[in-house]
Amino acid sequence: MQSFNTNSPESDQLSKPSRAVDAGRAEDLPQGSSKTIDLPGGRELALYNVNGEFYATENFCPHKGAPLANGILCEHLIECGLHGWQFDVRTGDCLTVKEKLETYEVVVEGGLIKVLV
Repeated sequence: MQSFNTNSPESDQLSKPSRAVDAGRAEDLPQGSSKTIDLPGGRELALYNVNGEFYATENFCPHKGAPLANGILCEHLIECGLHGWQFDVRTGDCLTVKEKLETYEVVVEGGLIKVLV
């Protein structure tokens, strides 16, 4: 009998239908900067431009809820402006404590940034 890991990232992606959210033009988000993307229902994402590559995470720090898009971006690390927690924007991993942000796939088509949520 063959077994399957039902907790693998691939199975998570298969079970979550995604839709593309317009996040603006790539040229409007300079390298080394971030911005907030508002979603329906009051949710927010943080969008980052790291050396011309775009990444998206949930916007609020799990510590005290500070908006990460307002934090300090240094290469692939975003530092929460409130208490200094640091996260890798590629993976969502926290370098300060054992926490993790949800991350989202970002695609750029014809100069338009789209986040798959």
